[in-house]
Amino acid sequence: MAIEVRIPTILRTYTDGAKAVEAKGATLEELIGDLETQHPGLKARLVDDGGLRRFVNVYLNDEDVRFLGGLETPVSDGDTVTVLPAVAGG
Repeated sequence: MAIEVRIPTILRTYTDGAKAVEAKGATLEELIGDLETQHPGLKARLVDDGGLRRFVNVYLNDEDVRFLGGLETPVSDGDTVTVLPAVAGG
């Protein structure tokens, strides 16, 4: 069993249009590494040298990972990770 990762429309070019993909890892960082292996280029859109990109929100089972431990957040089989780009409006 793997972890479901829900992909926003703007990043689906990296997943061949898939709304959700599966990946494996013990932490969010390992999960993103596995995503990069399967879907090259996706990692650069999610993280930079300082961790998660400022304008990308990542949720683990509806909890913001920034409050759970960031890239070191543990993930388990059956979890759902949702990636949402931050949206500004006016």
